[in-house]
Amino acid sequence: MWHGRLDHATGGLSRHNGYKVYSRMSFTGNNGRYSELQKRLGITFAKRDLLVTALTHRSVLAEVEGAMPNERLEFLGDTVLDLIIAEELYKAHPEWPEGELTKAKAAAVGERSLEQVARNWNLGPYIRISRGEESSGGRERRALLADTVEAIIGAYYLDHGLEACRAFVLREMMEIIESVERQEHQFDCKTQLQEVFQARYQAAPTYEIVGKSGPPHDRTFEVTVSFNDQVLGYGKGKSKKEAEQQAADQALHSPIVTQ
Repeated sequence: MWHGRLDHATGGLSRHNGYKVYSRMSFTGNNGRYSELQKRLGITFAKRDLLVTALTHRSVLAEVEGAMPNERLEFLGDTVLDLIIAEELYKAHPEWPEGELTKAKAAAVGERSLEQVARNWNLGPYIRISRGEESSGGRERRALLADTVEAIIGAYYLDHGLEACRAFVLREMMEIIESVERQEHQFDCKTQLQEVFQARYQAAPTYEIVGKSGPPHDRTFEVTVSFNDQVLGYGKGKSKKEAEQQAADQALHSPIVTQ
């Protein structure tokens, strides 16, 4: 529910219980703040409203009249980002099979990677979120930061087209791409597997301890990893973590991942 007051004399700024509340109009008119962000990004938006929308979390809808959330731009940006990174990896590594390309792309466009991009931009302070989301630490949440990066990519694609967007994405993500190309993402198989499934199915696999043996001081754990009740991998180790890593490594070579 909107509790503020649209004040055209102040550019759309009013207050509620001591908090600043901005209307959509005030954000589009706040040229200094968004010029500053564009300098950080190294790009310029011809249609400033696209950038404003990209920065607007859905929580704002309850507080700002006429606000437009970034979810549609996030959807578009996710697809554009996938295309750009997939094409870059495909052209750069003709020796990689489909399964390796899939795993590398999932690592490059996963939440951890996009969070890193957001923090490089110091994006958090520019995101429009509700007071409730603010008080719960929303600006620091990985998912929110990653989603906003995708929304900005989608907005820039609409504003300037694919070629300009490709140059922007590859410039800003080159360090991540190079890390993937060095296959550094493969050291943590469990995280890698989760990123593959998040990218493909928007869901995570599950781990289950199926066996324990040995005395307490020398315990051996047996773990399976499954998705939709289908076992994808099995691991054994002296700790639960080691067993899960082995299971995830086996799952990364299963048909559901490599095909």
